[in-house]
Amino acid sequence: MRITSKGQVTIPVEIRERLGLLPDCEVEFVVEGKAVRIRRARRRQKRNRGRSIVEHLKGKATGSLTTEQIMALTRSESR
Repeated sequence: MRITSKGQVTIPVEIRERLGLLPDCEVEFVVEGKAVRIRRARRRQKRNRGRSIVEHLKGKATGSLTTEQIMALTRSESR
């Protein structure tokens, strides 16, 4: 196997199938002495704007609205 001018190599299909390395799967390289080990990257939770907002607001409610009152507010219903 050769490394391309861009530093790319092809992982043989048998190895990809055995390890479940699918397209867009992330891998990481670990240097061990003069060898390099490739392994599936540990899953990282994507942090997006919505998740950040929810995490920030979690546990901060101080009101005493009932579920029905909250639902009425979200539906723009007046009581």
